[in-house]
Amino acid sequence: MLFLLARPFADQVVLANLLRYLTFRSAAACMTALILSLMFGAPLIRLLKSVQRQGQPIRPDGPESHLLTKKGTPTMGGVLILSTLALSTLLWADLRNQYVWAVLLLTMGFGAVGFVDDYIKLSKASFRGLSGRGKLVVQALLAGGASIWIMAITRDPLATGLAVPVFKDVLIPLGLAFPLFAMFVMIGASNAVNLTDGLDGLAIVPTIIAAGVFGLIAYLVGNANFANYLKLNEVPGTGELAVFCSALIGAGLGFLWFNAPPARVFMGDTGSLALGGALGAVAVATKHEIVLAIVGGLFVVETVSVIIQVFWFKRTGKRVFLMAPLHHHFEKKGWAEPTIVIRFWIVSMILALIGLATLKIR
Repeated sequence: MLFLLARPFADQVVLANLLRYLTFRSAAACMTALILSLMFGAPLIRLLKSVQRQGQPIRPDGPESHLLTKKGTPTMGGVLILSTLALSTLLWADLRNQYVWAVLLLTMGFGAVGFVDDYIKLSKASFRGLSGRGKLVVQALLAGGASIWIMAITRDPLATGLAVPVFKDVLIPLGLAFPLFAMFVMIGASNAVNLTDGLDGLAIVPTIIAAGVFGLIAYLVGNANFANYLKLNEVPGTGELAVFCSALIGAGLGFLWFNAPPARVFMGDTGSLALGGALGAVAVATKHEIVLAIVGGLFVVETVSVIIQVFWFKRTGKRVFLMAPLHHHFEKKGWAEPTIVIRFWIVSMILALIGLATLKIR
């Protein structure tokens, strides 16, 4: 919004001229989201506590320690992330950019699904919310709409192509199957972050790291000079997603202030489903879907651990892991929660560096 308001005065006013620069607006979006989160985080937590007498329902079959250490902690903290993310993006992004709207609306839509899921859990005082099938149907409708939208505003042949990292000239044409693939990326990323969100600070920091990587990717592929120099597929217009990703970083850091162990609030499905969907949508828009699987490798491993556990238990009646997702396996082995969280953060940083390396290796 400020970008459009300042345009007529860019040649006369220094501050208005600064708004021309994507880097300035990205940094401003990050700081705005962070400041808003710190300002409104504590009042929101008090409000959530007042309406959630018992806090987030705890799984009875989960780690025993959670029944003691996490009982009474309010959920739906994702409202803080999404509200500051949306306000900062609307304030600093170029609102004529359709990529920004497609990603932002997909994020808010997934957040709404998570909000309903959290509300049902709280109202029933149960860890079971929306049915898995119902949740997937709504996510598929939202992701399908976003996929078709992104495909429509992306030039051919990138619109329906899958770029392969490292190989500069490889573009796999998916044709009409592209929306289905894009839906899989968005829904998969959404539920992967949701599965990872099981310990204080565990999901939000890898999300922040991934948002940083994809903010840089969006900036590079949206700039013809950088894209040509690095032999990346240029996607005009996606540079504005750097503002969105920066706002996500600021909102995530602000939430982490209150979610750091011991957490004062959980993001709930309101936050985790939305954040994963946001990363998936940005990856689809910037044509770096495979890189998301690398950068978000922690989310992938957590998801795969659940798939393996369920598959093997149904076939043999035995478990591969002491408990799934993987972070609960390490809890059962006696690792302290901060140890698990910090080591998983380290893994995320390493994977982010590997993902960044694919931008240069051609």
